[in-house]
Amino acid sequence: MCGITGAVWNDPLLGLEEPQLAAMTRALRHRGPDDEGTYLTEYRLRPPYEAQPGVALGFRRLSIIDLASGRQPMSNEDESVWMVFNGEIYNYRDLRRRLEGAGHKFKTESDTECIIHLYEDEGAECFTHLNGMFAVAIWDARKSRLVLGRDRLGKKPLVYRHEPGRVLFASELKSLLTLPGLPREVDPAAVDEYLTYQYVPHPNCILKGYRKLPPGHYAQWQDDKLVVKPYWLPDFAHEVSISERDAAERLRELLESAVTMRMRSDVPLGAFLSGGVDSSLIVALMQKNSAEPVKTFSIGFPVKEYDETKYARQVAEHLKTEHHELQVTPDAVAILPKLAWHYDEPFADSSAIPTWYVSQMTREHVTVSLSGDGGDELFAGYPRYRAVALAGMFDYLGPVRSLLAARFWQSLPASSRQKSRLRQFKRFSEALSLSPARRYLDWISIFNESRRAAMYSDEFLAELPDSDPFAFLNSAWKKMKGRETVTTASLTDLVTYLPCDLMTKVDIASMAHSLECRAPFLDYRVVEFAASLPRELKYHRGKGKRLLRAAFGDLLPREIWTRKKMGFGVPLDHWFRNELKPLTHDLLLSAGTKSRRFFREDAVKSLVDQHEKRQFDHSARLWALVMLEMWQREWGS
Repeated sequence: MCGITGAVWNDPLLGLEEPQLAAMTRALRHRGPDDEGTYLTEYRLRPPYEAQPGVALGFRRLSIIDLASGRQPMSNEDESVWMVFNGEIYNYRDLRRRLEGAGHKFKTESDTECIIHLYEDEGAECFTHLNGMFAVAIWDARKSRLVLGRDRLGKKPLVYRHEPGRVLFASELKSLLTLPGLPREVDPAAVDEYLTYQYVPHPNCILKGYRKLPPGHYAQWQDDKLVVKPYWLPDFAHEVSISERDAAERLRELLESAVTMRMRSDVPLGAFLSGGVDSSLIVALMQKNSAEPVKTFSIGFPVKEYDETKYARQVAEHLKTEHHELQVTPDAVAILPKLAWHYDEPFADSSAIPTWYVSQMTREHVTVSLSGDGGDELFAGYPRYRAVALAGMFDYLGPVRSLLAARFWQSLPASSRQKSRLRQFKRFSEALSLSPARRYLDWISIFNESRRAAMYSDEFLAELPDSDPFAFLNSAWKKMKGRETVTTASLTDLVTYLPCDLMTKVDIASMAHSLECRAPFLDYRVVEFAASLPRELKYHRGKGKRLLRAAFGDLLPREIWTRKKMGFGVPLDHWFRNELKPLTHDLLLSAGTKSRRFFREDAVKSLVDQHEKRQFDHSARLWALVMLEMWQREWGS
């Protein structure tokens, strides 16, 4: 696991020098504390031959496989192809045997070299053969071509900036921002998207002129033209007909293979264990394939409704793992600046806090950790899918749907608690009048469309382009054509929420502590199989993960399968009325607030007042505004 950065240019005035490349590379030291490498060639004009673009590649290494010889940047035999690579390729041994059979000679034992030789044979199509998580930059000197690639599910990040005469790229935006003179103008459309989703969705970036390479895509720069193309286009509209028995057997085969592949490591390895179904199941499969007790890691909080340690402890005892547990009292005031610096963009998923702490603790014992990420999206595990299923039923009941959506229900008073039954019903009924995709966006939004419009200042509204954040979710929703609504919603989450939120959260929090995190559920073979399954094998009678229990029910205690889902959260509502109150007033209401030009002052003050007076739980919205302001103070112009 590593950090990569670099540039190519055909304008000599835009070339990088060694001190600039060193600064870009040094900004990623937390991603790779073990080693550093660079490759730099100047722009060369050789009349009457074509000019040779300048190239800069920077690399920080966290040593996982082939500790002795896997240094980067790495080249092929004649140094016509150079590469930097962040991630792990789990099927590299199979690829190596195939490549050696085709005549390629290897000088290392690393997975990196497999990609180089595979690229020599297949060009950008090489990415279709990789089972792993990766962000890759390949410089092909023979064709004066740069190729960037990102894994199918977006587990590894890759940002870039294309400008006339040059393209820059890096694992994290902060690396690019070390270059003097690069603009830092906030994109109003990205702010609008951020307040909708709690993240800025790909391919957009919070700053104008910067982009994220989407998952499952590659970008090719040649002759100063950049073309972005998908290499992975699963047929989400396809559904198989299969018995539960056959599906369970196939899932066991695929997931056990995925876990086994991800246990290959030349450094200590363990697993996150929350006590939920997904992480517990991954640990169970690890223990099944390990001769030694698996090292497991959990954190707990002093607030009971956010503490899952008793379930994690129960699983650890059942599986006989080497369990490590830490009770923490999060210091929200102290951690906010760290989150703002590491995440580069405003990021409002507050579960980044417990992810930060569990990564910090885990890294004290191991260098690689497996997680259960992806289980909820693949097997319909989120509680919100119950509302999706219910709304889908009402879509066939016109008069009843109209009654439930009537404004009468919206006028009823409700508890200030965000999750009160009446408030949930009011939100559900209000959304019934919308299309299924619009309705789902309304449910998952931090600020829905009407709330955002009421928040924005006239100045900011004038800056907003004619674009709609809904387009991001709707584009994914349409790919599931013909599937029923629970399947459509869960697979939409798989290609939107999972890469943009969950994978970003885990990658940044874990790499901040130089910890590699692997997710067996996101093996593309598991993903493609689970995506093809009919709803009844995953979601049945208001409950998800039916097939997981059919396939692996004997591996975990009954209580783990039947327990209520808690999520990985922190007591934001309490913090904003207590320890975070002074900082919130300074960040959101003071004269120096950088976000002031975006929002109406009275609208922000109303949110703060309503929350502090317990009239409404605005904690998620306040957290989004706080993280936006913290990001601007850290990274804004």
